[in-house]
Amino acid sequence: MFGPEKLARLRARYADASGANIHDPDFRRAADLAFRDGDRRPAPYAGVSTLLDAPHRPDGDLRDLDVALYGVPMDLGVTNRSGARFGPRAVRAVERIGPYEHVLRAVPAGACRLADLGDVPFASRFDLARSHQDIEAFVRRIVEAGVVPLGVGGDHSMGLPILRAVGRDRPVGMIHIDAHCDTGGSYEGCKFHHGGPFRQAVLDGVLDPERTVQIGIRGPAEYLWEFSTESGMTVIHAEEVFDLGTKAVVERARAVVGDGPTYLSFDVDSLDPAFAPGTGTPEIGGLASAQALAILRGLAGLDIVGGDVVEIAPQYDPTTNTAQVAAQMLFEILCLAAAAIARRPLS
Repeated sequence: MFGPEKLARLRARYADASGANIHDPDFRRAADLAFRDGDRRPAPYAGVSTLLDAPHRPDGDLRDLDVALYGVPMDLGVTNRSGARFGPRAVRAVERIGPYEHVLRAVPAGACRLADLGDVPFASRFDLARSHQDIEAFVRRIVEAGVVPLGVGGDHSMGLPILRAVGRDRPVGMIHIDAHCDTGGSYEGCKFHHGGPFRQAVLDGVLDPERTVQIGIRGPAEYLWEFSTESGMTVIHAEEVFDLGTKAVVERARAVVGDGPTYLSFDVDSLDPAFAPGTGTPEIGGLASAQALAILRGLAGLDIVGGDVVEIAPQYDPTTNTAQVAAQMLFEILCLAAAAIARRPLS
């Protein structure tokens, strides 16, 4: 009951306190990051923009890192609208993501050492196959350093070279949230487009189809995705998410991937265009952003060894909603990765 005694206690604790005086231990971890200089916080709209406001390491130095954030400004593999090459820049421009995740009660930047390495350096802006080689080499260096790679695209064809790097020593499982299965075959003489990276990843032996679940699938391209079911992937259509609910979807996803190494790929076109119009191949009837958040948060505890957020094409979205949601999804994946890193034995 609120009365003079409670008022006196509140006044004693908070009347002369600054915004940096926070007592809850979980909140305190976030506050220690946000208020490094007393009660003064850096303006979120000032300075050099980086992914999730991480320290900038454009020299690619991986020493003492647990997580490497990087951009893939490449959309040579698109089949519809181009423009995802501008995705990393748009996501970097988003302010005020983190440092606290209130559902998971996580402060990932306080739990792991991370940096934005900048963008993959491409030898050619015209050659898709060469660009994939550049992506694979870039990510392989991260993986070989024992660092978890989290990328921002860019079109989804980047998934193939990333998985070639992440799954080089053993095939990984995957949670793939998308409107499309992206397991199509060769079109017009090319098998490296954004509609087929995960077929090729399975055939290359770097992706385990029986530990792969695809969530949010819908649209008129269903007939292209028979490889998913033939190879043993679990496909959960958008309509099933609505009917089953996110908790049931999470339970199924966790059962599929188990406790083995798992990659997480989030395509923003998994969301309904009402939430994320800035993408190359929008499909109506998609997930709500709250559903996507619930699914990602439900994956806490999995062995996440890498992830990406792709297909952000900001020029189709004057509201910046798509970049905002992409940055938040990247933050959620970072939370999952940081928790997975904390559970691994010290080497």
